[in-house]
Amino acid sequence: MASSAPARPLAASMAGVAAAGMVTGAIMETGFPVPASQWLFAAVCLFLPAVGWLVASRRPDNAYGWLLLATAGCLGLGALGFGILLRLGDHGPAAVAGMLLLSLFPVFYGLSWIFIALLFPDGRLPSRRWRAGARLAGAVIAVYWLGLLLSPDAVYAPMGVDNPFSLGGPAGLVAAVAGGLGQGAAYLMGVAVLVSLVLRLWRAPAAERRLLGLMTAGQAVALGSFVLMVVSDEAQHAVGRTIGVMAVMTALPAVIAASVFRHNLLDIRVGIRGSRFFLVFDLRPTVDELLTELGPDLEEAEPVEQLGRLAGAVRAGLETRWAAVVLPDGTRLVAGEESGEAVLTVPAGLGHIACGPKLAGRLTAEDRRQLGALAVPVGLAVQSAALAARLVDAEEAGRRRIERDIHDGVQQQLVALIAGLELARATGGGPETLTLLRDQARQTLTDLRELAAGIHPSVLSQGGLVEAVEERCSRLPVTTTVTADAALRARRFPDQVEGALYFTTSEALTNALKHASASRIEVRLTHAGGRLQVMVSDDGKGFDLATTGRRGLGPLADRLSALGGALELSSAPGEGTRVRAWIPAPA
Repeated sequence: MASSAPARPLAASMAGVAAAGMVTGAIMETGFPVPASQWLFAAVCLFLPAVGWLVASRRPDNAYGWLLLATAGCLGLGALGFGILLRLGDHGPAAVAGMLLLSLFPVFYGLSWIFIALLFPDGRLPSRRWRAGARLAGAVIAVYWLGLLLSPDAVYAPMGVDNPFSLGGPAGLVAAVAGGLGQGAAYLMGVAVLVSLVLRLWRAPAAERRLLGLMTAGQAVALGSFVLMVVSDEAQHAVGRTIGVMAVMTALPAVIAASVFRHNLLDIRVGIRGSRFFLVFDLRPTVDELLTELGPDLEEAEPVEQLGRLAGAVRAGLETRWAAVVLPDGTRLVAGEESGEAVLTVPAGLGHIACGPKLAGRLTAEDRRQLGALAVPVGLAVQSAALAARLVDAEEAGRRRIERDIHDGVQQQLVALIAGLELARATGGGPETLTLLRDQARQTLTDLRELAAGIHPSVLSQGGLVEAVEERCSRLPVTTTVTADAALRARRFPDQVEGALYFTTSEALTNALKHASASRIEVRLTHAGGRLQVMVSDDGKGFDLATTGRRGLGPLADRLSALGGALELSSAPGEGTRVRAWIPAPA
């Protein structure tokens, strides 16, 4: 999306050049004192750059405003060129500059007849089928412009000027014919666009018909007025010619202005503030603008809180009475006061977004497009919240497991050890009793070490991932092979990365022993392509993934996903099992 900061000065400059050319050309055409009719003509022409500036400055990411400004520029510079030819003569540098500028009138007509209506209302072609037509229109406009620029002086005789670029002989005749054919072809393409507008109007939903109806009427007036302007003799039908000129210049800009003022074209809202009738040009924020504004708050918020703020962004972006982000479990995070049924619902990842009615008017196609764009970050936030919830559940399950292991194992051993010590003190226990108590204490210490290894083994902290995996595999009752890249043995990674892959490996080994009845296990550690990967394969009996699932690997898969990695499990009855886990890690 184009940034509005540099776009606004550019839009103002383009509009200013167009307006200056129109006013200066009108003054130079008649000289002072300027008739009131000429001032009216200049004022009417200023309508186009004004509307172009409004759209381009408020929607710099949309091509339509820049199209309007380019069209206005061709009109303004063409008018300036006409004034130069009339006031400064038709010879020398002034004639060259004047004719070059005057030749922009064909471009103005081509853009007006074809592209302003064709790209209405959102700056895009109505369909892919118009791509070839748009290219053809560009070629027609180029022929129209070049033909008139190189036409002989006879073509410009009614204007009382000579053409310094005129070609003589047959070449001049070809240029004149090309200019005339180009003009006719451009006009006929304008008629084709009018027919397309009628068809679009017929098929469009009710929300778009008002806009298309305005443009259809404006296109018909513009094309009809050009015919009136051409057939009206300047002396005998001055009124008709004046009306035709005025309508050609204002029909389409008036349509676009009406679309902005009455129907919020491109979400540009124009209102009146206060008692002094101060015009206010407001703009509904885009998805990028909303997310940019929310960015710092989203970074600091918890996942569920992020969803609440995104619901507020949806409500602000679409200007609805309320908006809700609904999680897979039915939890609703609502912005605004929810009342009544949702008028629009779209999926967002694992959940969905629901919106109430708009504060004013109805939801438009642009609203639906914006909600569809907002559904992407909302879906990611829903997924993040679900992942965070699963990680919290897994952490809580881990705490309960440790508590159970301590209660059922080490705690009971310590109670028995304390009771034995009390008995020995009371009875004056001999060497055999003390030896028994010593053995109990050593067993308790061993069990504590095993428990600690299940939480975070010391060998992992001291020796790294490869050494910890090798130490874990050395205690297995089946043949286990560990293969690792040589460089990995001396390489360390962040604790959370090594921990996640170690416990995934440990769980896969446990499953291979408890459930697969494996006689051989192979563990392979690699680091390539920016990924640290562990693969555990066994020759066990395998299982059906569709009915058995991940065999306790779900929390570990969530842990890997939180680090940007993934877990893949492949197995089938009689074919063994393979667990592949990876996490992004720079080389």
